[in-house]
Amino acid sequence: LLPLKVQRAGDRGQWASKTEYVLVVAGNVVGLGNVWRFPYLCYKNGGGAFLLPYGLLALVCGIPLFLLEISVGQYTQEGFITCWRKICPLAQGIGYADFMLKLYEFIYIVIQVWALFYLVFSFRSQLPWASCDNPWNTANCMGLQIMNSSSPNVTANTTSAATEFWERRVLGMSAGIEELGSVRWDLALCLLVCWVFCYFSIWKSIKSSGKVAYFTATFPYVMLLILLIRGLTLPGAFEGIYFYLYPNLKGLANLEVWIEAGSQIYFSYSVSAGTVIALGSYNKYNNNCYRDCFWFCLLNSATSFVAGFVVFSVLGFMAQKQGVSVDNVAESGPGLAFIVYPQATAMMPLPQFWTVCFFLMLILLSVDTHFVEVESFITSVRDMFPKLFYKRGRHEIFVLLICVFFFLTHLILVTEGGIYIFELFDYYACTRACHYFMSLSMCLAVAWSFGADHMIDIIENMVGQRPFVFFKLCWKYIIPLLSVISFILYLVDFTHLKFNNSYVYPDWAYVLGWIMTFSSLVMVPLWAAGQMFLTSGTFRQRLSALCRPEDPAWLKRKMEEEETTVVLQ
Repeated sequence: LLPLKVQRAGDRGQWASKTEYVLVVAGNVVGLGNVWRFPYLCYKNGGGAFLLPYGLLALVCGIPLFLLEISVGQYTQEGFITCWRKICPLAQGIGYADFMLKLYEFIYIVIQVWALFYLVFSFRSQLPWASCDNPWNTANCMGLQIMNSSSPNVTANTTSAATEFWERRVLGMSAGIEELGSVRWDLALCLLVCWVFCYFSIWKSIKSSGKVAYFTATFPYVMLLILLIRGLTLPGAFEGIYFYLYPNLKGLANLEVWIEAGSQIYFSYSVSAGTVIALGSYNKYNNNCYRDCFWFCLLNSATSFVAGFVVFSVLGFMAQKQGVSVDNVAESGPGLAFIVYPQATAMMPLPQFWTVCFFLMLILLSVDTHFVEVESFITSVRDMFPKLFYKRGRHEIFVLLICVFFFLTHLILVTEGGIYIFELFDYYACTRACHYFMSLSMCLAVAWSFGADHMIDIIENMVGQRPFVFFKLCWKYIIPLLSVISFILYLVDFTHLKFNNSYVYPDWAYVLGWIMTFSSLVMVPLWAAGQMFLTSGTFRQRLSALCRPEDPAWLKRKMEEEETTVVLQ
């Protein structure tokens, strides 16, 4: 009989083909951050000059961390919690911190909900965010016909039809987080559709998610190409692109620009969150993860760069139509996706077609990122209890329970005060400080405890090619140093969240926000302290035992299994 862990590795499955693996990982790393965050950051932080800090930090942080995580997953064949038993048991708190982050990151499904809601309304003969003739509009509503800022009808109290549709029809915004109000059942129905799709994408684990990714990972590029061609042919497009890429070298002297570039790398590359580890764990032991990481990171950054042309060509068109400069319409995040861009497409010929293309792209960019996040979460929980979950039929039931549970809990996000809760989670629970701390902890565990040289040897053994010594330097010195500096600067410059820069949350909400932040951060030291307390021996003996893999002979057995498989084939 094969050893238990090798048997279980076979039971948990592997990617059916390299194509499915590539599509699923590509769908995960290419998401909303490429479209609604990177272009605005580039414009805001020096235009073309921003590509310098972005490219440099991608080289010294993004690619090395991506390689580290995918290699750990492929080597251990475990999810992001149990993988640390084979690397550094003392650091298993990193996995539990990732577990907490995943619970919080699932809230981003509400973006799919909003996009699906807009998609449904995009098929109307008259786009509802283009006029003020709707029941939800106020007397201060400003339709497209008077959008030009020189119009005498424009006052400080006027709001655009797109803004009123977003705030009054979609969100039904209450006065604050204290007033959650009732559930908006049309949004709740969209939420149900999103979770049902998520369930059927992962109900057979990677067997189903790999098939779904053939569509969800490729079709957004079709939409992106269509929108790019349309954007570049619009009047005023090149003025927008000029704003997007005009280099401002003075910005490079601003430390905040470098921090923004680093946070974008962490956010868009999906590193320091455990997802890449879980995806890599389904690879064959000898998969060339070293080569893969370069292509995935290149794909992510290239998509971000191209998306900037899509976004700013349309913003340039919108600015020309309104007779204002591009910086007056430039926006990021939900403001770009649900107010500015829909308003711009409403000004084009065939507005329904372009709106459908945009929101279909938005849905598909977010949907595969979401179901991959849920899949990595479920994988890691299953690996903790293999005897319970690696039996026929139990996986499907477990996935169903997870999806039902989060559907019910996420109903709070589609209440009248749901947007305030979403912003609170986004600002505190999923903060970049968590990613800085996680990358620091991971590098300390792998490069200093497990050994950077040992990890390099393992990668060479898996792929047949020795990584550059540069990666060792990044894992041991550069990433930990940059993570510590960024974490400290984040705390020093921290300011409390204000919704729309005006609404101040109550004190209890800020306390709740900090509790969410530390609920993930505290897992790393808490687990380490608990293990040190429960392990017998002197302090040095306990530390030495917990920094050694639980099963150092596992790699040898895995290599023997691979050799046996080759012989049998």
